[in-house]
Amino acid sequence: MTMLQILWFFLIGLLFAAFFFLDGFDYGVGMAVKTLAHNEAERTQLIRTIGPVWDGNEVWLITAGGAMFASFPYWYATLFSGYYLILLVILVGLIIRGVSFEFRAQSPMAKKPLWDNALALGSLIVPFFFGVMFISMIKGMPIDAQGNIQAGFLDYFNWFSIVGGVALTLLTYLHGLNYIALKTTGAIQARAQNYSQAFYWVLYLGEVVFALLLLFQTDFIKVHPLATLLGLALIVAFSVLAHANTFKNRNGWAFVFSGLTLVSLVALLFSGLFPRLMISSISSQYDLMIKSASSSNYTLIVMTIATLVLVPCILVYTAFAYWIFRKRIEMPRVEVR
Repeated sequence: MTMLQILWFFLIGLLFAAFFFLDGFDYGVGMAVKTLAHNEAERTQLIRTIGPVWDGNEVWLITAGGAMFASFPYWYATLFSGYYLILLVILVGLIIRGVSFEFRAQSPMAKKPLWDNALALGSLIVPFFFGVMFISMIKGMPIDAQGNIQAGFLDYFNWFSIVGGVALTLLTYLHGLNYIALKTTGAIQARAQNYSQAFYWVLYLGEVVFALLLLFQTDFIKVHPLATLLGLALIVAFSVLAHANTFKNRNGWAFVFSGLTLVSLVALLFSGLFPRLMISSISSQYDLMIKSASSSNYTLIVMTIATLVLVPCILVYTAFAYWIFRKRIEMPRVEVR
């Protein structure tokens, strides 16, 4: 196993962490359109908070998938073939989210609830099924010697993966509430803070259940005991810090800490997998390993050079976009058409 292979494994983890930090609150805001907003003006106010940035945030998911394809093609092939239907559902969720923004903006008032429902549904589907996918992956899937997954329904949907899906959905919802509190004014801002303060207690219960299932249904604690305990501790610590800052009206810090909770979750999963890419429930001999599933050293060198050139450009553009649209969004006047 070379340093470049290790580097690209953790770079892919970093890309997924960036995706959940930045796009996670988009899903939370999308769900809040139906659960937090009380009228059309508030729903429009919420959508305007993410209108300029939601599509740019999804670039990190595309980048993570592309990096996986180029650096670990065997991982990409096994994951995307074995999780074909789940990834298809995620894609459908992303599509209905994307079109809902445009169709809602052009629809008459009577048709807007249809696209509000589509936005909320798509925003629920994506984090839930990502949670199911990642948690079932670390639990272990029936991967054979050829790297094919021959899985049944319960391999994908079991208590652990469902808890993971619900937990990730709740984390993104809370991240979205903290973003709403940071980016809005008026009644919707106060309501977002109140919802956030209440839902964190539910999250704590979910984190306890998730931690117990992780310790007993994976080998993380045996393979990487310190990293596993540290990852769980960071998830809880950042959750508590985010929760505490909602009571102090420190909306920016609450948002940062809820995002770091998602980052810590990704770090926990990737550190627990190392040096594996996927775990076989049939035999450890069939685990997909970093050293045997990567591209050639030359490919990794070229990708590293391209990354050093392109990623700073993406970061500058992203920072510029958030700076331009940094102001809070007030409740608009809604015209009936």
